[in-house]
Amino acid sequence: MSNKQNKSNKSEIYPDVKKIKKKNIHSFSLGSVALMFTLSSGICFAAEDDNLSKLGSFKKTDTGAMVRIQQDTKYADNLRNVLKNISMPSGFKIELFAIVPDARHMAISRNKATVWVGTRKTSVWSVTDRDMDNVADTVEEFSPSVKFDIPNGVCYSPDGFLFVVERNRVMMFPAAEYFMEGSDTVAVPIVKQGELIPAEEESYNHTARVCAVGADNKLYISLGQPFNVTPSEKVEMYKKEGIGGIIRMNRDGSEREVIATGIRNSVGHAFNPQDGSLWFTDNQVDGMGDDIPPGELNKLVENGWYGHPYYGGGSIRTNEYVDKEIPADDASRYIAPQVETIAHAADLGMMFYTGKMFPEKYKNAIFSAQHGSWNAVVPRGPRVMVTFLDESGNAVKTEPFAEGWMNESGFYSGRPVDVQQYVDGSILISDDKAGAIYRISYAKD
Repeated sequence: MSNKQNKSNKSEIYPDVKKIKKKNIHSFSLGSVALMFTLSSGICFAAEDDNLSKLGSFKKTDTGAMVRIQQDTKYADNLRNVLKNISMPSGFKIELFAIVPDARHMAISRNKATVWVGTRKTSVWSVTDRDMDNVADTVEEFSPSVKFDIPNGVCYSPDGFLFVVERNRVMMFPAAEYFMEGSDTVAVPIVKQGELIPAEEESYNHTARVCAVGADNKLYISLGQPFNVTPSEKVEMYKKEGIGGIIRMNRDGSEREVIATGIRNSVGHAFNPQDGSLWFTDNQVDGMGDDIPPGELNKLVENGWYGHPYYGGGSIRTNEYVDKEIPADDASRYIAPQVETIAHAADLGMMFYTGKMFPEKYKNAIFSAQHGSWNAVVPRGPRVMVTFLDESGNAVKTEPFAEGWMNESGFYSGRPVDVQQYVDGSILISDDKAGAIYRISYAKD
């Protein structure tokens, strides 16, 4: 390929950058010595650390080779044996797709069918089935020159932008598939470190963010609050910041707004393609007993209030707020859950099924992961659930779809985290206990 052709192709993969140019902020040139354009949110590459400044200027950082995870190992064979215990409806089959350490939430790209995988540690992985035999060939650390901090939330836009939501930062990777073969990757901090939430509210608890790009081309992010039950002195500030809620912003980080509050810790959300509604799971209060309060699957109503901290889950009042009157404004905006799930099963990632592989009954059904309890005396979960909707777009029935990751003594052989649809209509399940991704396919008996 000639240099002229190469420059032309590269310029075409930055649609957001073109929009920024139209706003007369700073011009964009791939050949520039220092790429220091300012996004409409006021973030400038030059204000970031030296590493991000180099990446923005298309300069090498001398980062070492990407870590690659071996796939053809005895460990992989052992996991295949574990999967023999998973039960599903007739015609479905589960197989090992990839070994991915600490695998959490996933996003699937459109061209190479790469699966981006977040973690609660410091790595993001790119997982690719290069020969399309339904088993990943390469699992590599993505953009290792970027220092991630709990990069759990990954989501992918229709035009090829990868977003990674960390504990307290949001990164955008234009043309992530294009740059995935090397250690250096164009990386744009659309929300700078320390500005997603107030720095003094950073926590080690409930900081696994999730994100999605809506039909309005905006970024939706869930922000868990860090306590078991939010203390009263934090409630109003958290409402303002969107902690314990869902926020929305433009893809450059601008025009941030809080669109839902009263959410304890949502670690899974997805848009219904039929009506555009946003649904989300919510993990509820611990320490109230083995069987209460229920977990939740919710449907978002803008400016809705979902009950926390007055409700521990469903209609169960928390011990800390049981004698306190619910403020009238909150009560007037209260939205009850669409589904109450078994207590402490830890409902996490979810998706709407739009593929053609599964039987017709699963069309537009919600598949969601239950991570399994950490403190229940009688363990429950881990499994994959399916929720069916009626013609009005409301939930009518929830039932187990795939289970068997717990033996009779309550020992977990796996802990599902996220469910995402793969390019062929199968679904992928991440498991952070085993450090793996599984693929569930269907074929008529």
